[in-house]
Amino acid sequence: MFPIVSNDLIAPYVHRLIIQAPRVAKARRPGQFVIVHADRQAERVPLTIADADTDRGTITLFVQAVGYSTCRLVAMSSGESLRDLAGPLGRPTRIERYGRVACIGGGVGTAVLYPLAKALAAVGNQVITIIGGRTSEFIILANELTEFSSEVLITTEDGSRGKKGFVTHVLQYLIGDPRSVPQAVYAVGPVPMMKAVTDMTRPHQIKTIVSLNPIMIDGTGMCGGCRVMVGGQMKFACVDGPEFDAHQVDFALLADRLSTYRDEECRMLQRLPKQQRPAARQR
Repeated sequence: MFPIVSNDLIAPYVHRLIIQAPRVAKARRPGQFVIVHADRQAERVPLTIADADTDRGTITLFVQAVGYSTCRLVAMSSGESLRDLAGPLGRPTRIERYGRVACIGGGVGTAVLYPLAKALAAVGNQVITIIGGRTSEFIILANELTEFSSEVLITTEDGSRGKKGFVTHVLQYLIGDPRSVPQAVYAVGPVPMMKAVTDMTRPHQIKTIVSLNPIMIDGTGMCGGCRVMVGGQMKFACVDGPEFDAHQVDFALLADRLSTYRDEECRMLQRLPKQQRPAARQR
């Protein structure tokens, strides 16, 4: 069993869970993830390991409540235990010294970006972090990122915090200024955002890495649910990724596969008590 040490709401529908998992905490490396299973009725959910404390034997996960299983997960209280937790899984981030690196996070993707940006800074890169959200409420980890970023640039769609607009607007400015153009870009977030970043860096031949979040079941490459096309070849995000060369990713296919079970997910949400559904909490 894997006890929940704490469960805190840090943004609308986004929870920070600290889980007791000493072996995972000791073995994990930046970019890796775990698959968690709240109970017998829920699906297995892949989540990036945002941080780990080897002394306490804990790992930190950020969960956005969007479907039946994630809503069940964030409804669990401190002291309860997950049914199971498998990991660390996936290939660790390949940490190199590039010089200036732009780390871009959209929404809850910022939680995935956090360990990558921290590791890149640790080897001597100048990390410029760009994070975005719909409103100021959806901006997460800004203070934590300032600890190792030379700059943390914030965008919101309504202008309630930072610059009004999208993360790509800030990236465009960086690329356009020879004094700030990055030698590498890491982007994590919604598929349209990652694609827009990729389209912007491709003409300048800036190395760009994205972390993909396709449908995933077993985390071992056996089910084939997380298959993606990269450079015209089929890859499995759970064992070949989750990080890939963005300029080689087929984003259209990725977006299409992510919508495969949308109707089933909507039906499952109706099984939850109304107060646990994201739409009900939004009202």
